[in-house]
Amino acid sequence: MSAYSLRGLHWFQALASGADEVSGLPPSLKVADGQLAGQPVRFLAVVADPANRFVRARNGEVGLLEGWGLAKAVDEVIEADSGRTDKRALVAIVDVPSQAYGRREEALGIHQALAGAADSYARARLAGHAVIALLVGKAMSGAFLAHGYQANRLIALRDPGVMVHAMGKASAARVTLRSVEELEALAASVPPMAYDIDSYASLGLLWETLTVEQIEQPTASDLARVIDRLLPAISDIEATGADLSSRLGATKRAASSKVRQLLREQW
Repeated sequence: MSAYSLRGLHWFQALASGADEVSGLPPSLKVADGQLAGQPVRFLAVVADPANRFVRARNGEVGLLEGWGLAKAVDEVIEADSGRTDKRALVAIVDVPSQAYGRREEALGIHQALAGAADSYARARLAGHAVIALLVGKAMSGAFLAHGYQANRLIALRDPGVMVHAMGKASAARVTLRSVEELEALAASVPPMAYDIDSYASLGLLWETLTVEQIEQPTASDLARVIDRLLPAISDIEATGADLSSRLGATKRAASSKVRQLLREQW
């Protein structure tokens, strides 16, 4: 068994089957232009590259090459589709264990590389491109912020391996001076501390969750089920606009909604 996840790669291959793969990017980035029922789409995924020259980014982490590569791939779409009415949707396939932690990454400005990717996704969204993140594996820390979190709609597959959090359990335990067991007990009553997708969904950040048969290697029916939800997500974005207000509807986000309301009234 591989030491790294292949979920992102397998879902990219399934969704982008028959699409035109984009060249000139690092091997750790898979990008292709295709269509979903006539809707033009660019698919993007960060995948493991065991030969990555940055050793901290060999298992699917988002590092320097990946951050700037994503920014380039998204900026190309913004520029090429400027002025068009049939702008490509962006589907970010998310299976990222973390950003790349390393001295070289810090010295060479990983914060700028990841910010560049996040900025490109945000500008694409504001320019009228429907941006959807499909969570098929881990969506952790700065990697998720750079690749997926700026999406208009977040769709997650239901599986214990699909997790969203600021850091892994072992790291979180060290930072909070708790054991992993203590952290898990705390997560049971504090949803933002939890890793499971249901707790994350309770915060109102997900547009939808889906159950599939084989998340590691999607079947034809799995693929059809996901596509069947991607298309309505794109239509919903077109109908409601480019902002992220859809994330504030959950009961547990009431305080966030209230703060925004007061800011609008006072400013």
